[in-house]
Amino acid sequence: MLQAAKYLGAGLACSGLIGAGAGIGLIFASLISASSRNPEAKGQAFTYAILGFALAEATGLFAQLIR
Repeated sequence: MLQAAKYLGAGLACSGLIGAGAGIGLIFASLISASSRNPEAKGQAFTYAILGFALAEATGLFAQLIR
């Protein structure tokens, strides 16, 4: 019973990564859309995408640390 509760707790602790994964997917989907609309601004959009990726990943890591 105790082992099952440990596994359940570990699974719930990983639920904070769902938002980070969705956020990263949206960031790179927007990067592809922006690159196809305005190829000249691809470098600047990529820079912002990497920054957004780092922030989204950091929120997932913070969720892991808090739980």
